[in-house]
Amino acid sequence: MQRFIAIYLRVSTRQQDTRSQEPDLKRWVEAYADGVPVKWYQDKFTGKTMDRPGWRRLEADMIAGNVSKIVVWRLDRLGRTAAGLTALFEDIQRRHVGFEALKDKVDLSAAAGRLMANVLASVAAYENEVRSERIRAGRAVALANGKRWGGSKRGRRVKVTGEQIASIRRLSLEGTKVTAIARATGLSRPTIYNVLGAASAVY
Repeated sequence: MQRFIAIYLRVSTRQQDTRSQEPDLKRWVEAYADGVPVKWYQDKFTGKTMDRPGWRRLEADMIAGNVSKIVVWRLDRLGRTAAGLTALFEDIQRRHVGFEALKDKVDLSAAAGRLMANVLASVAAYENEVRSERIRAGRAVALANGKRWGGSKRGRRVKVTGEQIASIRRLSLEGTKVTAIARATGLSRPTIYNVLGAASAVY
C-alpha cells in the first residue's frame, strides 16, 4: 500500500471553522505533494489533550505505517501541551514520518529543528496558560463590578458593549470555549452565540 501525506486541521470550538488554515494547506498540497496521495483529518476539539477523534484516526494510520508525512498549518494546531507535543515529536521521528508546520518552519530531521519544535511546544503551552489567566481575571473584574455571573435573567435583553464584543471575538479566535467566554465577560452563552453569529455573518 502506498503511504500518504496526512493533512491535519484543528479548531477548538464548534463555532470556529478551519477557513483560515485551508488555503495555505491546499497551496502546499498543490506545490509539494508531487503525486503522493493526501488524506485530510480535522478536529473541533481543545488542544489541551491529544485524545481527539480526528487526531486518533491519524495516529492509528501512522502506527499502521500508512503515513509518510504530517502537515499542519501551525504547530499549535497539533496541541497546546508541551508534554503531548514533545512525545509526539519523538514518536514521529521513531517511525520515520516526515513533519511540516507551514507557519513555523519546523524541520524535525535536524537538531536545530527539533530544538525549535520543543521551544514552540513550550510557547504554545505558555499561551494556553496565559489565556486561562486572562479568563480568570475577566471573571474577577466582572464580579467586582457587580455583574451577575452566569448571564442575564431570562427574558431580559442585554446591551452588549463594543468592548465586550471585541473581547468575545478575540477570545473566540484564540480558541476559548463559549462557556469560558461567557464567564469572562459576564454575559450569557446565548448572548455570546449571538455575537459570534453576527460576526460570522459579516465575514
